[in-house]
Amino acid sequence: MNPTGYREYQEPGLACSWTAALPRGAEPFTQRVVPDGCVDVMWSESGILVAGPDTGPVPATVRPGESTVAVRFAPGTAPPVLGVPADAIRDGRVPLRDLWGGEADRLAEAVAAAPDRRGALVAAVRERMRPADPVVPVVVAGLAGGPAEGPAGGSVRAVADRLGLSERQLRRRSLAAFGYGPKTLQRVLRFQRALRLARAGEPLAGAAFAAGYADQAHFAHEVRALAGEPVRNLL
Repeated sequence: MNPTGYREYQEPGLACSWTAALPRGAEPFTQRVVPDGCVDVMWSESGILVAGPDTGPVPATVRPGESTVAVRFAPGTAPPVLGVPADAIRDGRVPLRDLWGGEADRLAEAVAAAPDRRGALVAAVRERMRPADPVVPVVVAGLAGGPAEGPAGGSVRAVADRLGLSERQLRRRSLAAFGYGPKTLQRVLRFQRALRLARAGEPLAGAAFAAGYADQAHFAHEVRALAGEPVRNLL
């Protein structure tokens, strides 16, 4: 059980916003964050941190008395807001100050003073929202996978052809938008799809098939590779 009271909130145009807090007197709590293709911008009393797209599990520790409010960008949508390509922050935890300079400090102070900190952070991010690279929805839809595509998911070549790009051009655009090349993005999207289905109660074999894995063993292997632990620990 997560003792931080972690809670997600639906936000149009974003993956979500979320909050977490650990009461004073509690023990520090560490949880593995697994790859999801998203980018999070997280406010706490120590400042604002950007969590880039991950390629493997990352331990995240919440300390007693610490509270966090955050926004989560859907895959491919953060770079226009942050002002840097996604691969520049891949596997990183970067102070927003490094990207926005003094504007980040002013935002941190404004969020701290706001009666609704989550709302203040969401509003500030919305003011900076710009359209993502137009390849983003096509790439996500084409690589997400499923039983029709089989264990390989959608073909990278097919997605590139649909966009009128070479595979090299698609890789360059994908790295900038998502932080991953198309093949890694495909693995992450498929992993998250299977995980969502399993958490919703789908048997593991069914979740694996629906997400496009060859079989349950293939799913289990990918979970170990991307999350560093067995799937039962993630449910």
